[in-house]
Order: sequence, then structure tokens, then C-alpha cells
Amino acid sequence: MSAFVIDGKKISEEIRREVKESALRLKTETGIVPGLAFILVGEDPASQSYVKSKGKACEELGFYSVTEKLPESISEAKVLAMIDAFNSDAKIHGILVQLPLPKHINEQKIIEAISPDKDVDGFHPISAGRMMAGAETFYPCTPAGILELLKRSMINPSGKHVVVAGRSNIVGKPIANILMQKKDWCNAIVTVAHTGAADLSYYTRQADILIVAIGKARAITASMVKPGAVVIDVGINRIEDRSTKTGTRLVGDVDFESVKEVAGAITPVPGGVGPMTIAMLMVNTLKSAYSSRHFVAG
Repeated sequence: MSAFVIDGKKISEEIRREVKESALRLKTETGIVPGLAFILVGEDPASQSYVKSKGKACEELGFYSVTEKLPESISEAKVLAMIDAFNSDAKIHGILVQLPLPKHINEQKIIEAISPDKDVDGFHPISAGRMMAGAETFYPCTPAGILELLKRSMINPSGKHVVVAGRSNIVGKPIANILMQKKDWCNAIVTVAHTGAADLSYYTRQADILIVAIGKARAITASMVKPGAVVIDVGINRIEDRSTKTGTRLVGDVDFESVKEVAGAITPVPGGVGPMTIAMLMVNTLKSAYSSRHFVAG
């Protein structure tokens, strides 16, 4: 029997409806409109597409947003000055600098310049430290989306062996840290596996819940998955496909067609984790807007 397919598109739409209702309530009761600032440096097509999608989400949910498109040659000092201005802008509750940045700009310096109160991407060292300590903070959007997918699919990681394949600061490290915490819908036994493993499958076959974020198209095959496991595919890879109009198509880090015949549940690509990332960015921005006046989001 094929695996249950976790519909991230449907779940993200549910979350966005909830956020839209809560944002309207905030505006009605206080006059506050959640505000998100995007800083886009250079002409990278993928970055432009991501920022456009996020801006569209703001419009649909009734948020205020502003996008600053900057030339690739802009100085680091000017980007820092722009962040400083948004840090002081009461209409802005979240600041997102689209990565990657040009090589002459220090990404870590840029991330640390964003006020932790407006760090809706959850990348600031203070946010990361608070997350590690189990304190209230902004979770990075993709790990937050994974957690929400599990919750809303009634898949409780508590007591389960979760194997995270990948150790990036954006996905692997934070989701491993979140899921090992002694909290509801966490409390898992977590193993982090990565390219340092002589045999990655030795670890992946042990997983009750396998989260894959290694950046390699269809790297996880059916033989690498424990029967009945939950498989969360974070990968987004564009491969050649002459049967499509564009000549390419998107696939994940998991070989979906073979693994779905072994797994108990699986996320597709596209339509799995991807839509959740933008939804959770909106959730974080809404939380920031409420916090700006000491309200509690309903």
C-alpha cells in the first residue's frame, strides 16, 4: 500500500486563512497592520522569485510589505544602513534579507544587524540561542513548517527516533534541536546524519521519522527507508525533463515514486514542505506585530 501523502499545500492554506483572520482582528482592534520588509540584492532569478512569492503572500493576507531591490554592486555599509532604518521603523515587524548575498557582503554580519525582535527568519544568533535553550523565539521558517506539518497530520515525534539527514543552519541543525526538546510534539530521540557518514543508509534505515535536507536530487531511495517510516523531504532540485514545457521539473532529495511504496507517510515535492516555509514566515511576522504592542495572538 502506498504511503499517506502529507499535503503541505492544503495545510499551508489552512494556516494562511488563520493568519489572515488574526491579522484582520489585530488591525480592527488596534490599528496595527503586520509589516514585512524584504531586501533583495542582485539579480538572482531564484531569489527574485522567492521574494515575489513572499510579497504576494503579504498582499493576500492583508500585511503591509516593502521590497527594496538593490544592485549587486551595493556596498555592505549601505545594506547595513537600510537594515538599521527598518529596525527603527514602527510599521515594520519583520525584516528579511534574501540569501545568498554577493561575495563582498558578509552574510553573518547582515544577519546579526537585524533586530532580534524583527528576526522573522529566525537566523540571528540570539534567536538561535533562545531556540536551543527552549525559550520563546522565532523558529526558522522551514523547521517551523516541518513541525506544523507533523502536528496537523497527527504525527507525534515524542519517543520516536528521528533521523535528520543534513546539518545546515537553516534546516538540519534547528529541526534537530527543536525536536529533541522536552515539549509537546517534540521529545524525540534525534540522530543527525550527514556527508561525514561512510554509509548514510545505516542511519536512515533506523528512522521512525526521516527528515531529508541534503541538497541532492532523489538521493534517498526505497532501500534506505524503514518500512512504515514518515519521510519529510525538504529538498528542492531542478532536473532535466524534456516532457515538460520548460525542459525541467522539480524533485526532492527523496526518490518519491519508490519511497512512497515503503514509507507510511511522505511529503511530495513540490507541494510538501515548500509552501509551509512562506506560511510560517507570515506566522512569525504576525507574532512580531502582536508582540510590538504586547498583545497575544489568538
